[in-house]
Amino acid sequence: MSRRIAFITGITGQDGSYLAELLLEKDYEVHGMVRRTALEAPEQRLGRIRHLLAAIKLHAASLDSFASLFKIVNKIRPAECYHLAASSFVSYSFEEEFETLHANIGSTHYLLSAIHDCAPACRVYFAGTSEMFGAARETPQDESTAFIPRSIYGISKVAGFDLVRNYRARYGLHASSGILYNHESPRRSPEFVTQKIVTGAARIRAGLATELRLGNLDARRDWGHAADYVRAMWLMLQQEKPGDFVIATGVTHSVREFCQRALARAGLDGSDYVVSDDRFFRESEELELRGDALQARNVLGWSPSYDFNALVDEMTDAALAAVGETVAS
Repeated sequence: MSRRIAFITGITGQDGSYLAELLLEKDYEVHGMVRRTALEAPEQRLGRIRHLLAAIKLHAASLDSFASLFKIVNKIRPAECYHLAASSFVSYSFEEEFETLHANIGSTHYLLSAIHDCAPACRVYFAGTSEMFGAARETPQDESTAFIPRSIYGISKVAGFDLVRNYRARYGLHASSGILYNHESPRRSPEFVTQKIVTGAARIRAGLATELRLGNLDARRDWGHAADYVRAMWLMLQQEKPGDFVIATGVTHSVREFCQRALARAGLDGSDYVVSDDRFFRESEELELRGDALQARNVLGWSPSYDFNALVDEMTDAALAAVGETVAS
């Protein structure tokens, strides 16, 4: 029996690396799309999947090019496609609005069209985000909550979500969307607040920094672990019928709580090192985005395996190890 073929855009990112690991464990033939520059500088750009390179197949292409995506899909004819690649850092999207809209909407449309033309039986996963809810009028949010995005990133993802629903309704494509809330891991990029916190705690512990400067310490997030959330992606494509699912823990914690847990794990008193800086405040942070994943629990049988403390501890331990420190006894 031949192995199922999976295609991942964004395979070099946090989610892509965890998803590739999961699919390899399930004996898939895993293909990933990367920029050509990544293949030319693998040490800098393929760090999260370095340990997987012998087991996966990478294809150089551009999300801006329908022809290059069409070529890959036509060549490998995947059974499952996971579209994770996007311009995903929310603050960055305010600075480069046109690029974010073009990249996120265009790439989704190109990929859906290529799959429709070359591999219509392929099952597709689209990575949505809680940023699509934006100024939500209700808490918690579920699949019936109206989208009121307040960032260009959120707007671009709502457009992608609607494209997926259109291809599902018009062409019968087995295409599902995951509306994922914040999910973190030791592989999180350094510009995100969670990685900034644990890296800062580790640097303070090592004597390399004296303070941790952040924005709104009272901003709350529904934080989960990326390894749990990629499992939900896979489960969506195993269903007989496609659908859209909120993936969240249903519990929020403040940035202050994240700091306190990370600094304590590093053997430090949080009140001595954390500074709130108005320059890092975001306009929309007074809103609470908290997800209701009841449908994912009932239909997919999904639930998170990590709680908040386990997530923060794992991230902090990795950051401490990176600077040659160990967990405080």
